[in-house]
Amino acid sequence: MFKEITPQQAWQLMIEENATLVDIRDEQRFTYSHAKGAFHLTGQSYGKFQIQCDFDDPVIVSCYHGISSRNVAAFLVEQGYDNIYSIIGGFEGWQRAGLPIETAY
Repeated sequence: MFKEITPQQAWQLMIEENATLVDIRDEQRFTYSHAKGAFHLTGQSYGKFQIQCDFDDPVIVSCYHGISSRNVAAFLVEQGYDNIYSIIGGFEGWQRAGLPIETAY
């Protein structure tokens, strides 16, 4: 089972436990702006993700508003990942919290 956490908790996990934040939004939106240090997880990048992340590494899933990320988080748990989180509010919540982002502009 995955856990739902706030954007602030996600940032703290990234800093303290070197958690990987995966952003599942579309390419255009991810390129335009995303949480600092986020990995763009797509069907094409899943293989790279599997190489980079061990099954017990903390992984945080982010989407637009915190809905789609739940499905991907559940999928990752089904694949054998043990330490999965979904961000409540998604990238929108991340921005509202004033957490670091990277932008193309």
